[in-house]
Amino acid sequence: MECQALEKRVQELERENRILQKKLRRSESNQLELEKTNDLKEALLRKAILDLQASRSTIQQNHETLRQQASKLEQALLNLKLTQTQLIQSEKMSSLGQLVAGVAHEINNPINFIYGNLRHAQQYAETLVRVIQAYQKDSIEEINALMEEVDLPFVLEDFSSVLRSMTSGAERIEEIVSLLRTFSRLDEAELKLVNLHEGLDSTLMILASRLRAKTNRPEIRVTKAYGDLPNIECYAGQINQVFMSLISNAIDALDARSKIPPAEWHPKLTIRTEIDHRWMRIWIADNGIGIPEEIQTRIFDPFFTTKPIGQGTGLGLSIAYQIVTEQHHGSLDCHSVINLGTEFVIEIPLSRE
Repeated sequence: MECQALEKRVQELERENRILQKKLRRSESNQLELEKTNDLKEALLRKAILDLQASRSTIQQNHETLRQQASKLEQALLNLKLTQTQLIQSEKMSSLGQLVAGVAHEINNPINFIYGNLRHAQQYAETLVRVIQAYQKDSIEEINALMEEVDLPFVLEDFSSVLRSMTSGAERIEEIVSLLRTFSRLDEAELKLVNLHEGLDSTLMILASRLRAKTNRPEIRVTKAYGDLPNIECYAGQINQVFMSLISNAIDALDARSKIPPAEWHPKLTIRTEIDHRWMRIWIADNGIGIPEEIQTRIFDPFFTTKPIGQGTGLGLSIAYQIVTEQHHGSLDCHSVINLGTEFVIEIPLSRE
């Protein structure tokens, strides 16, 4: 009995031993899995640290690249602003050149007239002095001989005519200077109430030499249909710059149209103004060469021009559009048909509010 009990006890111990060994092996296996897991985690952590360091380095490089690009863009913007300023100045100088040429031509005529009459006026004055001196001597013979020599009645009549002509020339110069002052508005850089008709007339005066007949083109006939416009608050100098640009372009279109038959074509420039309860409108129309439909949407773009190289900056209409729309809260539109003409419509609100 004791032997059987002992054998049974041995078997139980062996079974417990096998269970313990299985548990031990399972524990060892779990330990290995844990170590593998820890190794994997450590490897992933090291890789994450390396990736983070690489990302940080990349971010620093990108930051430096972006900083350099921002610096380059800032410099490019400064250069662009400088170029824009230079081009706008070039456009102003182009307008100034037309202004100076027009004024010089207009003033030249009355000045030449006055200068030519000065010689006659001086001769007549000297003749009258001689007659007065003869009267002072109380010499009848000398007076009669002198009157026959100089044709005193003609001298008296023509001297008055010469003086009137010189006065007329001087008044014309005064008028030109007044129109020039109206155009430039040097003393009116701020918003002021002005008469737009005066600005249109002063612009036409400045461009008068370009309106005259040429060898290949008859005189441009100007038709003015002015409405009853009130004075309007605006930047007069800028608005006159718009008038200069549009009328000058119209003359260019008429010059270009004159090279195309038929010969019976007559160049015309029409300027019309009107007012309604909210807007003041100015039409500037020509019967020139016209603008192709496919480029009409681009004519107000900066630097866009259909003129040959060296004959335009491409900024005139762009600046005019900016002045009307941004500075005066109005609109500038164009309607054109090839070989029939072009019409620009300026709309300016009566109230800036």
